[in-house]
Amino acid sequence: MRDSFESLVKTITQSIAGRPVDAALEDYLNRRHGPDSDWFRDMTRACEAGVDEGWLCNREAGGVRYGRVVKPGPDSAGFSVDVVDMTDLAGPHHVHPNGEIDMVMPRTAGARFDGTPAGWKVYPPRSAHRPTVAGGRALVLYLLPDGAIEFTKP
Repeated sequence: MRDSFESLVKTITQSIAGRPVDAALEDYLNRRHGPDSDWFRDMTRACEAGVDEGWLCNREAGGVRYGRVVKPGPDSAGFSVDVVDMTDLAGPHHVHPNGEIDMVMPRTAGARFDGTPAGWKVYPPRSAHRPTVAGGRALVLYLLPDGAIEFTKP
């Protein structure tokens, strides 16, 4: 399943390479690779399998299971790929120097990530947040241009 995951990552990162990280990208992703698409369903299955097999979200801190699965490089069009597994909690506050692109996969009906149900949420460069899952459990795959993220001190 890991090979399938990596192939799906390459598909999505190549399709967004060079695009500005903004609301138009969020709209594009939700139209082209949204929850009703084969790609979204395949990636959701790959993420669920990765969690079950133990190679995805294999670390834990503060109730958040997480893991970086792909480092930024040519095969991922310069994006890093991380996946988190969260249930009704807020993660650590951080800044996105180059933006953040999130694929939200609720595991509990009604679960939302920062208010977003199944689908895509895009944060522009220099934005910041405390990632929050409410209403149950969700997996969130996030793409970071150049792998850039800055955690803020409490």
